[in-house]
Amino acid sequence: MQHDLIAQARTWLAEDPDPETRDELNGLIEAGEAGDTAELAARFAGTLQFGTAGLRGELGAGPMRMNRSVVIRAAAGLAAYLKGQGQEGGLVVIGYDARYKSADFARDTAAVMTGAGLRAAVLPRPLPTPVLAYAIRHLGAVAGVEVTASHNPPRDNGYKVYLGDGSQIVPPADGEIAAAIAAVGPLDGVARPEEGWQTLGDDVLDAYLARTDAVLAAGSPRTARTVYTALHGVGTSVLTAAFARAGFPEPVLVAEQAEPDPAFPTVAFPNPEEPGAMDLAFATARRSAPDLIIANDPDADRCAVAVPDASTEGGWRMLRGDEVGALLAAHLVERGVSGVFAESIVSSSLLGRIAEKAGLGYEETLTGFKWIARVDGLRYGYEEALGYCVDPEGVRDKDGITAALLVAELASVLKERGRTLLDLLDDLALAHGLHATDQLSVRVEDLSVIADAMARLREQPPAALAGLAVASAEDLSRGTDLLPPTDGLRYQLDGARVIVRPSGTEPKLKCYLEVVVPVAAADGLPAARARAAELLAGIKRDLAAAAGI
Repeated sequence: MQHDLIAQARTWLAEDPDPETRDELNGLIEAGEAGDTAELAARFAGTLQFGTAGLRGELGAGPMRMNRSVVIRAAAGLAAYLKGQGQEGGLVVIGYDARYKSADFARDTAAVMTGAGLRAAVLPRPLPTPVLAYAIRHLGAVAGVEVTASHNPPRDNGYKVYLGDGSQIVPPADGEIAAAIAAVGPLDGVARPEEGWQTLGDDVLDAYLARTDAVLAAGSPRTARTVYTALHGVGTSVLTAAFARAGFPEPVLVAEQAEPDPAFPTVAFPNPEEPGAMDLAFATARRSAPDLIIANDPDADRCAVAVPDASTEGGWRMLRGDEVGALLAAHLVERGVSGVFAESIVSSSLLGRIAEKAGLGYEETLTGFKWIARVDGLRYGYEEALGYCVDPEGVRDKDGITAALLVAELASVLKERGRTLLDLLDDLALAHGLHATDQLSVRVEDLSVIADAMARLREQPPAALAGLAVASAEDLSRGTDLLPPTDGLRYQLDGARVIVRPSGTEPKLKCYLEVVVPVAAADGLPAARARAAELLAGIKRDLAAAAGI
């Protein structure tokens, strides 16, 4: 077995075009020959699987890591799929973020597409993912690739695929592309010319920025003052340009995090939702006293919002994604929009109540904007993980830049009335009941922990959580009348809802909790919040016990 493993590694090594990963793999082979095969075995335990999230994983040598060999195979499979769909000669647009190896992976993809007889165009520099999603439709491309690991740790990178409608792939395309990747032979048979593709200029970015004008209402106030952090990602230049174009005050930047840095030196995880990630933004806000804080994740497709709150330690409070989702929906309703509001099953049911009261269509989808963006007649879609699609005709994906503009417009409208985002949240609670959400998220080293927890919950579903009887327990892997199958569980309780699912992009088990507490009058809000917090804590405790985590 040791001999076979080393032989397999040497075969991979002979094809590896990257001196960095060749050196790394040489060292692992030497260790294996000396008897230490653990790491080598981990690298060759299989292949990094291509799915509806594309590819995402830790950088390094071997088929279970993100590297140039894996990316070249992925690009060759995608090219074969596109040609099989009759797209020979079609345009593939390629974007990338500022992570380690992103530019290399983008260049390799362009070379493979060109060698396969497709046309390739690469964005001019590291730019937000929404710019790539916009460019696909703007340029009439047959597909797009974004090299990014979004908000994953610094050691990760990824490969996200879009088709010509500008939205991310869904079944059956993902499986067909995966099969085409698996059919790719030796890498020396994959043509990779050193030139022949186009590097786009700033005209595509300029067109995207011009399109952001569509997000805001003509003549709306633009007075809200913001602190902004890109969390060491690629958002700063594009967001500040969009804000300047719209006439908002220039955002105060969190200087330590304003420039792209693949090491993400000031945060443990470059995700606004993670503990500590917003500490520097809060410190900047305490010095400059803005109306709100806006944060993007590293590829700027997500948008986080924090607001002044005297009742909170430090004076600032992060809004949950569900809160921002409801605020933007209410703002769009007030502006008189028409169309369908949509969200995924893990997001708050408040959106459905807002849409119903406004006489608008509403749909619930599986998790991910690959599903939300496909809703017929979509006008607005959001997901609790800080993703908002506020201009589906321009970008059929979540977009942290245009979402930030819309949040700033709403804050400006409220500011002119002497009100705040928190005041509007109170209004929504009085109108629809207090919808409070939370999440139990468990990061694991061993993926079997997640599989064991899901199996345990399927075999022995809880009868009650926090004293609330479980009225129904659905295994979403069987599908429902409205949803295709997915690996998840949904529990309906009296005044509460729980969904449990493995993360599609990180080694996490995620449990999404919601309680709805009626509120009779404004003076009843504190008691409703206390009751909601008590229920959420109890559900979290009981669910963890039931899942064995």
